[in-house]
Amino acid sequence: MMIREITEKDLDGLLTLYTQLHDNTFPEKNNKLKQLWRDILSDPYHHIIVCEENENIISSCVCVIIPNLTHGQRPYALIENVVTDEKYRKKGYATACLDFAKEIALKESCYKIMLMTGSKQESTLNFYQKAGYNCNDKTAFIQWI
Repeated sequence: MMIREITEKDLDGLLTLYTQLHDNTFPEKNNKLKQLWRDILSDPYHHIIVCEENENIISSCVCVIIPNLTHGQRPYALIENVVTDEKYRKKGYATACLDFAKEIALKESCYKIMLMTGSKQESTLNFYQKAGYNCNDKTAFIQWI
């Protein structure tokens, strides 16, 4: 298992994994998609973290660092698109991706990480709470750092 940030060659693997996230379909690889991919890769605040096993992307999350004028001008991080291939779930891969995202947030001096989920499944909510997020401070999962 290797946890790392995405590279240009990883688009197909990521999009394949995303078909398991909210029933997304594999998008047409048109100019709009290619430009969006270039924009994401060149954005220093946009981090796509992947877990790779046998050269396949099996888990991922997005961590976006958001500049901020409050809290001593410290940024905050937003986590999105947390997904693990259904064949690899419950083995710690998503947790490893979230831990990598937390390291990025700490390096960037973020004061909190926010994560929201649309899931109402108790197992999903327990997963995020076990990963250090809470749903008590606001109407979302937040990890104060």
